[in-house]
Amino acid sequence: MPKKIIIFSLDYLPGTISGAESAIEDITNRISPEAIEFHMVTLYYNSNVPRLQKFGNVTVHYVGLFGKPDPDLVQRGSFPLQYNKYFFQFAAALKAWQLHRKYQYDGAWAMMAHGTGVPVAIFNMLTKVPYVLSLQEGDPTEYIEKTMRPLWYFFKRSFTHAKIVQPISEFLGVWARRMGYTGTLEIIPDGANPDSLRPSFDTATVEALKLQLGKKPDEIWLTNTARLVEQKGWDIVITALASLPSHIKLLVVGSGPLEAELKAQVTSLQLDERVIFTGHVDRSIVSQYRFVADIFVGPSRSEGLGHAFLSAMACKLPVITTQVGGIADFLFDAKRNPDKQTTGWAVDPDEPSQIVAAVHEILDNPVETEKIVAQAHAMVFREYDWDKIAEKMHHDVFEKLWK
Repeated sequence: MPKKIIIFSLDYLPGTISGAESAIEDITNRISPEAIEFHMVTLYYNSNVPRLQKFGNVTVHYVGLFGKPDPDLVQRGSFPLQYNKYFFQFAAALKAWQLHRKYQYDGAWAMMAHGTGVPVAIFNMLTKVPYVLSLQEGDPTEYIEKTMRPLWYFFKRSFTHAKIVQPISEFLGVWARRMGYTGTLEIIPDGANPDSLRPSFDTATVEALKLQLGKKPDEIWLTNTARLVEQKGWDIVITALASLPSHIKLLVVGSGPLEAELKAQVTSLQLDERVIFTGHVDRSIVSQYRFVADIFVGPSRSEGLGHAFLSAMACKLPVITTQVGGIADFLFDAKRNPDKQTTGWAVDPDEPSQIVAAVHEILDNPVETEKIVAQAHAMVFREYDWDKIAEKMHHDVFEKLWK
């Protein structure tokens, strides 16, 4: 008989999912259902989606009061769908308790403390089922703690009563200690996008996309594949672009609440001919857009890990980013980290002039750039392959729940 694990996640398939949810998919798809059977309680917001579905090795139960047909990200954060998140904090625990009476779960898995810490803590109080708390948070931890103050008792308990805490970076491991967790930390990072490590498409597909987007042979394209939110530093990249030569353009791959504001910034700087907004691009094809570009630039203001940068390295792109949060675990700069093998170009947050300098350094030193790109690519294959990560999660995390 397989062991059974109930997952708590604030979002999941179908539709748009981010790094944390794709991690669930990439891990569970690599674990045999004969070994572990996964169930999930997640947020309901799409009225076109049945309340019970199965994706791969995960049976998904949706919990929520309000739904709309195929809502976009903006609608999901607006009235009335926004209230589902508050309802979820308690309803998810009760739903999982009901399911436990039927399936008798051997363990639970909470994906991100700020979204599912409260329900997994309540579920544990009701059932005594041991759980692992995965930390994937990208927002500043101080902001998360402030947001969770109204439910602080349960939020704090989600750390202190976890059997295992699994941060995806050293940075998040420090947060777990500060929140009172005293057990053994299992720091297991997420992996690069599988289609970046081992592309399922050929060069003809990339060339066709270049034609579709209008890329010319003599142009250099910067890119990032991230939500259009303040955290990702898109405004700083656009500011930097204004100080770079006119043959350098920016491919903005993603959507989000700041889209109108960023487009206004582009117009104010007279960069309309040099910035291409793609809108939302599904994760299944986003790697194709990385291969279209020449340099990956993302001056993040906060990151739990930085999945997009790992995927860019897998695509053999030079990477310019900050060393905030978990990025510092894998982005090593020749000047700032002389004791490490160089894997990219580090800049400070909110410093467009440093991005300009890094772009020039990359373009002016092709031999050194190629060497650094190769080192980063090898590191991703060695340490950030989902096959290896799923195996670690299975044996070093999940199996410890019932031992």
